[in-house]
Amino acid sequence: MKTFIIGDVHGRRAQLEALCAMLPRDRARDMLVLLGDLIDRGEDAPGVVAWCVAQQSLSPDTFITLRGNHEQMLLDFIEGKSEMWLHPAVGGGSTLAQYGVSAKAVEACAGEDADENALECLRQELVERVPAAHLEFLRATRLYHEDECALYVHAGLWRGQHPRDTSPEHLLWSRDAEFFLHYTGKPCVFGHTPAPFLPLRGRVGRHGIYVFHSAIGIDSGYTRGLPLSCLELPSFTLRQAFADGHTATHRITALIPNSLRALHEQNCREDKARLDKEHSDKKRLDASTSA
Repeated sequence: MKTFIIGDVHGRRAQLEALCAMLPRDRARDMLVLLGDLIDRGEDAPGVVAWCVAQQSLSPDTFITLRGNHEQMLLDFIEGKSEMWLHPAVGGGSTLAQYGVSAKAVEACAGEDADENALECLRQELVERVPAAHLEFLRATRLYHEDECALYVHAGLWRGQHPRDTSPEHLLWSRDAEFFLHYTGKPCVFGHTPAPFLPLRGRVGRHGIYVFHSAIGIDSGYTRGLPLSCLELPSFTLRQAFADGHTATHRITALIPNSLRALHEQNCREDKARLDKEHSDKKRLDASTSA
């Protein structure tokens, strides 16, 4: 079994689809894990959520989406718990517009002194515009996933604790240097903090991701020139799709966490055996054809 993990998508549906088209994934066996932050900033947040809803329907046992802090902010806004999602720096305005929420309703809630009636009108319009299946999907997203290869979270862990013992707030929001630099437990793959903002030592030569001890960050960042990344475990193959349409594949061989090394080496042996068999089969076929 393989696990394919995709970092923060942020509305980049075209890159997401291009990236997934690269994956040698057996839908019946191999897991596909998205680390959250599906929405905001990019050009097609509704399309990303719709794609995830479809994937969940096609392979409910092998497709997992974690909740990111951006999904949490949207849900908190709908439930009247916080208006943080409306802050311009968050990027929620693009998601509101893409779901067809009126600019007038959004403008009425601009600024820190927005009228509560205006906020309630915006909430109601958002709920009316967002398909019920999208909200149901977002509400059902998980805070973490675990398999034999690694732990998967959106943001990080608290002092090496298992995700089940870590607060939801920390799993969704943390940017903890202690975790980035000193975590040595079961490998933990995370997003949330773009690799260009993580400690330098772990990102030297890492093709836009971060690997240090057992902390593996695959949020490649969000600008036009930066890719959307997918890490395959246990092979440590990194695949990336860029906004201009080009793609790249890298086989990472250095600094693999010790607890993953045995699985990685087993995967390499299996790949070699498969390639040897394919080469042998081709030789036999060529020989029989020329006979």
